[in-house]
Amino acid sequence: MENNAMKILEEIKSSDLIENRVQLLARLSQLDLEENSDFPSFVQNLTTLWEDFTCLDVSQCLLNKAILPVTSKYLALDRPDCSLYFLAFGIKVSQWCAKHLNMSVMSMEESQEEEHSNIFFQLLLDYLRFSASSFTAIGKTCFLSDQASAVTVHKFVSEQLNLIKEVVLNAKKVESFSSEILKAVQVVIDSIVRLCKMYSSTVYQAVNEIKTNEIVGKARMEGDNNVCNLVSIIMLGVKSLSELGMLAAKDGGNLVTILNTSWKGVITLLQIDKQAVVSRVDVGEIILKLISLIKESLGFAAQAWFCSAKDNISATEARRVFLPVKFYLINAVKVVALFPSQASMVFKEIALCTLMTSAFKFSLSQQSHGKSASEVMTDLLEKTTVDLLSALLNTAEITQEVRITLLDFLFIDEQDFNKQSHDSQTKASLVDVLPLSVESTTSTCGLLLARVLLFQSVMRYSSELEEVAKLAITKKLYWLLDVLTEKEVYTSVLSSQLPMSDGSGKTIIWESMFSALLLSLKTLMIILSSTPAWEELETFLLQNLLHPHFLCWQIVMELWCFWVRHATDDLVAAMIDKLCGFMMSMSASETPLCPDSVLRKTTKSICFLLTHIPKSLIARVYTNVSTESRSDSTPDVYLALLLDGFPLNFLPDKIKNDAKRQISADFFHFIKNFNEKPSRYSRYTVLGAPVFALSACLRILKMSMSEIDAKTLNFIVALIQKYRSSRDETTKDHYSDILSETLSIISRNEQLFTCQEMDNVLTELQKLFNSETDNRHLHKSKPNLALFLSGLSRYEMSEIETCPKSRAVWELYHLLLRKRHWVLVHNAVTAFGHFCARTSCNQLWRFVPEDAALAFDIPFGKEAKTERFMSELKIFLEKEEALLSITPSEEELELLSKEGTKVKATVQKLVEGRRQRPMEVEKRRNKKRKLPEGICRGMELLQNGVKRINEGLSELRSDENRSEEFQKSLLNQFSCLEDLVSHLLSLTAASD
Repeated sequence: MENNAMKILEEIKSSDLIENRVQLLARLSQLDLEENSDFPSFVQNLTTLWEDFTCLDVSQCLLNKAILPVTSKYLALDRPDCSLYFLAFGIKVSQWCAKHLNMSVMSMEESQEEEHSNIFFQLLLDYLRFSASSFTAIGKTCFLSDQASAVTVHKFVSEQLNLIKEVVLNAKKVESFSSEILKAVQVVIDSIVRLCKMYSSTVYQAVNEIKTNEIVGKARMEGDNNVCNLVSIIMLGVKSLSELGMLAAKDGGNLVTILNTSWKGVITLLQIDKQAVVSRVDVGEIILKLISLIKESLGFAAQAWFCSAKDNISATEARRVFLPVKFYLINAVKVVALFPSQASMVFKEIALCTLMTSAFKFSLSQQSHGKSASEVMTDLLEKTTVDLLSALLNTAEITQEVRITLLDFLFIDEQDFNKQSHDSQTKASLVDVLPLSVESTTSTCGLLLARVLLFQSVMRYSSELEEVAKLAITKKLYWLLDVLTEKEVYTSVLSSQLPMSDGSGKTIIWESMFSALLLSLKTLMIILSSTPAWEELETFLLQNLLHPHFLCWQIVMELWCFWVRHATDDLVAAMIDKLCGFMMSMSASETPLCPDSVLRKTTKSICFLLTHIPKSLIARVYTNVSTESRSDSTPDVYLALLLDGFPLNFLPDKIKNDAKRQISADFFHFIKNFNEKPSRYSRYTVLGAPVFALSACLRILKMSMSEIDAKTLNFIVALIQKYRSSRDETTKDHYSDILSETLSIISRNEQLFTCQEMDNVLTELQKLFNSETDNRHLHKSKPNLALFLSGLSRYEMSEIETCPKSRAVWELYHLLLRKRHWVLVHNAVTAFGHFCARTSCNQLWRFVPEDAALAFDIPFGKEAKTERFMSELKIFLEKEEALLSITPSEEELELLSKEGTKVKATVQKLVEGRRQRPMEVEKRRNKKRKLPEGICRGMELLQNGVKRINEGLSELRSDENRSEEFQKSLLNQFSCLEDLVSHLLSLTAASD
């Protein structure tokens, strides 16, 4: 063979005709090879045959293309002594292919070059396959110990990566670019990564043997050189593949495989030798590249989606956009987890990336056409975004100070967010990503909401955080409450709807932002229950037990209640005892009548908690607080608990009855001795405390007490007289509070309205409220005055204009109905409507003043019309009567028919919308189960009932005594019922 091969090779060299050379090379590739042949020399000759200048016509390409099968055949022999010669051949061919590729792309427009280009692309494909085989061949023997060989390997890898880069750059320019070439590129990238892994195994095994055997000198120096040569190739691969990944991302449609292979290759190379690589590779730059790809993808999506004509964004389109983003995030997570110390140098960019995705999700969820996209984004990106933060927070390589700095950057403590420099940086970054939603998403409020949303996600997935990271997150709970006090933030939290995973990972549901926030906080509580951070959480809950903001207090109390529902009884009892001890230690200056006092805030929180603890503990708290021997302040604490709704109805019957008896006894004792000095008739320090206690008791138990009789009416007359005679402003204010609670007591006991003493009460009330020029004391009494007046439907009165008690009632109603404060308007109309629905009076117009608040035109408030007031009252009475009346009137039937039609249309619209919505739920494999017997039986009865009603309607049509309008209304109602039953039948039939 050898003589024949060398002979043919000499003929090729001496031939001037390309066609002859091609034919001879074809003969050469068909010869059988012998092991004793001089392969290195032969490969060198083949390398010489390859012309290194780019060809001007197709003949040169044909010649070079004919050389590749020959070299591939020799390469398959797996001769280590030839490997470096093949690398030299590959270096020359790679350089030639890169230059020829650019030339071919530039000349693609010329039709006569089409054949030439096709041949070159086939040559390129053949060479890429040869290149992949070359990496496999040289990987079997490590060539890094010899410096010259190491340089050749490095040069070969470099030229392959340059060629791949040129292929990717020109992929979009050549429409006929073979997909086979891109697949071959992917194989070459995998081969380069695999070569580095194979070399690393050999090199580090040798290094470990040298260290184990304590070998020094030349061997150790050679081992160090091998490591340096390997790291040099790894650095080259990381840099080139990351650049290649950036290029492939420019065309996510056609180059997905290259994109995927490149970044996976980067991660694999970085994992080979972290210590050696980290000092020579800019890890921060790699992270920034991935973040820039995320930013670019979201930016393009925002520009397309927010610029559109508000067409609904399909789930398919959203997945097309967000799947690459998830890929970039996953790789960023891996890099950060590998090199956390270096990643911490770019922590601001990492934090902005997570905030960016959070802001984009919030923006989409608030747009009607972005609902589906926000669901897909939640499904694909929420968890991975949190993982990016967790990778940085979890590592032991960064200090707690760095963690706190990172969290402070994301969840800043300062109140004035507009003045924060990094918030300006955040806005600038988000403006680049979301240029068309700057007003809504990159405003201060939008940024805060995005931060809240991100914090909610972090808490929800905090189970994967390390202990130190959990502690850092727990300390940011104070920030959360501070943010929620912002007006625009808490209103949005209460009103916004967000998509979130249902926990199974398969379904996305919509929840209010408030509910999602509560769920995440409760999840965090469960996660922290067995960690050192639990103590920090307990401190947070205790410090915010009396939080002044309503929403923050509600959140904290929900967390308290969640704790008491799941903690052991002993723990709950111990905590309740501590809270009660704190409550009992309140200063005597803490009045129970001031809702903003520390005492009342404490009792309010405790009463909230008591509704969620075992009833035995409620009885224990009540017994401790109601015992007079505890301290002088005990009665006032007891009163404060009643005012804040202490759950008396949860007490055992005996204790509850004793409490009612004691409260009523104190009340009767008080009104009996009202004209005496307070110290002689009351155990309370608060004047009129028994009145407040009884009023609170009746309100909590929602009951009346038959023991309350006419003495109460006499008491209220005496109270009004004392109020008038008093000159002290503080005393008058206190008497007005007692008056208000007494009116509440009377309104809950209907038998008092039939007493003769009521005449005197009405007269005194009319004189008091109409003669009082300064209403600031009586203003607080007017809601309970309205409640009192609503009970006058049982009071017998004359409709003669000269009757004093009737005039008193009219004028009191006039007083209330004139008030234009929205709360008093509601109270007055409710009271008057209740009165009208139950009274026997006919001249109701006498109770309404000409200048009633609801008679005025709402926009301008200048012109009063009685018709307007009566219209509003009619609406109220219709609703009231509809609840009480047994037999519906024709008007009610017509009204119900209209409302039923609207409801039916709404339901139909929702059903159609769900049908049109793309369903991505996995089909159930199991057969449909039969419905329960009760439902089937019920549907059968409904169907029979409809038939019977239909028969009755036939008889009704022949009844001449029935009006036509009534029959029409009834038919309309029956039609709605028939449609509903028909719809239910179709549902049950579909389930069988």
